[in-house]
Amino acid sequence: MHAYANGDIEAFEALYQRHKNRIFGFLMKKLKDRTEAEEVFQTIFGKLHAARKTYRQDIPFLPWVFTITRNALIDHVRKRDVYQKYVTTSEAAVETYAEQSSSAAPGDLEIRGLSSLTETQRQALEFRFSQGLTFAEIAELLQTSTDNSRQIISRAIRKLRKLMAGKEIDRETT
Repeated sequence: MHAYANGDIEAFEALYQRHKNRIFGFLMKKLKDRTEAEEVFQTIFGKLHAARKTYRQDIPFLPWVFTITRNALIDHVRKRDVYQKYVTTSEAAVETYAEQSSSAAPGDLEIRGLSSLTETQRQALEFRFSQGLTFAEIAELLQTSTDNSRQIISRAIRKLRKLMAGKEIDRETT
């Protein structure tokens, strides 16, 4: 690691070859998903590269790299869990909105709510929640990036939440 910190790329290759299977095996055991494990694996070696200048020779390499591994794994799981919670909450909000709009009088909540969304937002919500498409599939249909399809849906859900919150206030005052 000291040689790599001093710019020796071959030293990095030796470290990578020596420890890649052990690190990846650890990630697979914990995550049980190859795609997630590969994502975290890439992150670990990115962090190792970024921290190469701060590596201390008095610390053995393997415990040091596994500290990076553990921290990257924890970060990944936290982000994944927050994202899954967000998606679940978002799906519940859309379903609640759909239930409310189906029981509302014609021209009431449904028209106001849907008319506040752009055509792209309405399509994206339809694809996601009625057809169950992934963000990648939605992105392909809308000819945009996966991140953008996620953002379109997120903005549409926020609009619907605001409308639902306003509707609750209206109900309380009547």
